[in-house]
Formats: sequence, structure tokens, C-alpha cells
Amino acid sequence: MEGWDPTTKSTLTQIPLLSVKAGPRDGGAWTQRLKEEYKALIAYTSMNKSKDNDWFRISAANPEGTRWTGKCWYVHNLLKYEFDLQFDIPVTYPATAPELELPELDGKTQKMYRGGKICLTVHFKPLWAKNCPRFGIAHALCLGLAPWLAAEIPILVDSGMIKHKDDVAASSESS
Repeated sequence: MEGWDPTTKSTLTQIPLLSVKAGPRDGGAWTQRLKEEYKALIAYTSMNKSKDNDWFRISAANPEGTRWTGKCWYVHNLLKYEFDLQFDIPVTYPATAPELELPELDGKTQKMYRGGKICLTVHFKPLWAKNCPRFGIAHALCLGLAPWLAAEIPILVDSGMIKHKDDVAASSESS
């Protein structure tokens, strides 16, 4: 955690670490892992709300907990930009981090792979590998998606690659 800003360090230390090393093919152990994932997500969400820093909603899209969907948002110049968020839990989880996807941003930045998967290779994947199995979904959002949104959304807005929903609605009404 050397070189991290104090806010990130503080946030990360408040997200519970996970202990069960299990993936989707591990039956009962996976159920225990999912319980830990939910506890960490609830703690992270509660912490964000208490700091008025609420920026995502996700839930398992299937009973097995292998597909997750939701929304994430970023406020830039006092405007809220909201995006669909989705990801699948890899079969090799937790050794392999989930690939977080923002489908509507697909092709709008070089820091993204086909299908809207955000690029986490250089900075996040080594950190994930070092902290396996203690990191989970909440950690991926905190250390992967949050900094990606903070770095990329202002550039995409300022370059005109994405427009605020009110700007899009106003331009379609005037046409």
C-alpha cells in the first residue's frame, strides 16, 4: 500500500478481507465464499454511503452468484454519468479477478477491451494476484473500477466521446 493516497488506504483497510479460497465449481465452499463476498460488499457500500460517496449498485444476476449486474456512476462537473456494469465470475476465481464490463463505453477509449471490459492488466492484476484469496468483488470495485472511472470519464466527457443524458435529451428534442 506504499504510494497510495490516504483516502484509498483508509477505504481499503475498512473492506473486510475474505478467507475462503473457492470458485464457482467448489460447491459448498463457493456458497461460503459468496457469503463473505456479500459481507464485504455490504461493508463497502455502507462505508461509501456514510461518506456520501455512493457510486455503484450491483447484485448477483443468477442464483449461483456467477453473473453480476448493476449500475455505476461518476460525477464530473456536477453532472452524474451513469453506466451499466456487468461481469462474470471466472471459473478460476479467486485466482483470476473478474473482468468488469461497461458495455455502453465499448470502443470509446483505448483503456478497454472488446465488449466494454475495462483494462486492469498493468496496475490491478498484480495486486489481485498478490492478495488472492483475500480480495473479492468489493476490492475489485474499489481498486479497479473506481480509479478507472476517475481517470477515464473526465477525458471521455471533455473529448465529447460521452454526453450527459440531459444533453442527449435536449439535442433530440430540438431535432
